[in-house]
Amino acid sequence: MHYSLEAERKMNTEVEVNPYELLDIKVEATEQEIRTAYRKRSLKVHPDRNPNNPDAARKFHELTQASELLLDPLRRLALDAKLRLKQARDERHKKFDHKRKNMVEELEARERDFKKRKQEQEKEEIKRWHETEEIKDQGRKLREEKERELREREQKKRAFEEAQDDELDAPPLGSTDTTIRLKYNLKSRPELTTPDSIAKALAQFGQIDTESIVLSLKASKKAADKPPKFGTALVPFKQIGDAFAAVCASGRSERGLEGIEIGWVGGIEPPILAWLKKLGKLSTPDPAPTKNQASGPANPTRGEVPQAQSTSNSSSFSSFPTSFPDALPSETPDLPGLDYESVTLMRLRQAERERLEREIREQEAED
Repeated sequence: MHYSLEAERKMNTEVEVNPYELLDIKVEATEQEIRTAYRKRSLKVHPDRNPNNPDAARKFHELTQASELLLDPLRRLALDAKLRLKQARDERHKKFDHKRKNMVEELEARERDFKKRKQEQEKEEIKRWHETEEIKDQGRKLREEKERELREREQKKRAFEEAQDDELDAPPLGSTDTTIRLKYNLKSRPELTTPDSIAKALAQFGQIDTESIVLSLKASKKAADKPPKFGTALVPFKQIGDAFAAVCASGRSERGLEGIEIGWVGGIEPPILAWLKKLGKLSTPDPAPTKNQASGPANPTRGEVPQAQSTSNSSSFSSFPTSFPDALPSETPDLPGLDYESVTLMRLRQAERERLEREIREQEAED
């Protein structure tokens, strides 16, 4: 047993050295070829011939062992078998290496394909992300534009509704909206020298606050010491419709107002009238009749209030509405026993008389 282990150890060592290669002979070499190869090689590496070569002894020893092994038939057979096993194992390993190489190459190819597909997938995902972001951006811009258009429409609609509401809301009635201004020549109308005479001339249009009439008579600037030549008066009506009818009848002879110029205080029409005209509830009066029309029979009786006239006997002033919309607010608080007209007259008497007198004096000074 000890011999077998030692022999196997030697064979392993010998296989590792490979005596055939060491002697540079073929596996099929004969005994004589082995001896000849040994003599040639041993002479070259003999220590006596190579005293300066430290490896000479080792090489000579290896050649001697290789020669002894090959000259021993049993050991040579074992060596040949071992070499054949080693060769078969190497070929097998070579095949395995080839398979492994193919497998590695295949795995590397798969890995490259996988990386390539992954990169392409990432590029595709990035492209889709950019396209999605672009679509989102376009959608956001479109949504913002639609929201802006919707806001603009809402603003326009709101402004239109507010404008309509403003149009429907009646302006407040001013303190002088029912007051008219008369201007006439005393030579042609000498009877109009007192508030009562003026109230009588305008009574055909409606009720007048005679006590609040402001009358001013003045002489010519060139002859200040002579009797008055012109007359100016501010006449407050109780209803703005009556005042409107009187203004529309300015200078009409069929109404007995020839030579009398009638207008609004300050020369400005009350806002409530402009509002009524805009709503179509107050039409523009007809122009003054011609002389042929004026020569017809006049109505000497007291004229009706325009909004109260019947359609059968309508005049150019019958277009004033019979009543104001409910939107007209009362600017004064309700007082027991006082209606809107009475409160208006009180306001005229108490707050506006001095201002009207001052206005007449200023206008006369300008004339």
